[in-house]
Amino acid sequence: MDAIDQRLLTQLQQDASLTNQALADTVGLSPSACLKRVKRLWRSGIIERQVVLVNPAAVGLCMHMVVEVTMERDRKDLYARFLKRATAIQEVKQCYQVTGEIDFVLIVEVPDMDAYDRFCDELLYADDNVRKFRTLISRDRKKFDTAIHLLR
Repeated sequence: MDAIDQRLLTQLQQDASLTNQALADTVGLSPSACLKRVKRLWRSGIIERQVVLVNPAAVGLCMHMVVEVTMERDRKDLYARFLKRATAIQEVKQCYQVTGEIDFVLIVEVPDMDAYDRFCDELLYADDNVRKFRTLISRDRKKFDTAIHLLR
């Protein structure tokens, strides 16, 4: 991946709806060269998917929580079981297996506390290997960015 690929990816992360012509103009390529590079980025797996980001507050998903989960037993099979269930639940937007005192960090979005209680019942209380969890409720999301910094 060279500097031109990095510029392409930076532009696409900001606005994936750019036409090929506009993208080519922005990074200083011919439209055909630009299209070839973008197709190569897709084929190589560097570009995984193209999505639309929805404002959660505009559609009623206004509660953001960070949930720290500590497991009872440190076993791969039990971790895999938890991960399978956690990643399948729509309220879990991000899931990280981490080091230190806790085992997992979940980023959860729900419309209200009743929905969060149902989420806890479905995932956290239902797993006999969850020793404890701690929920941090976001008062206000100050920054949210999906872009990966590429330019050096």
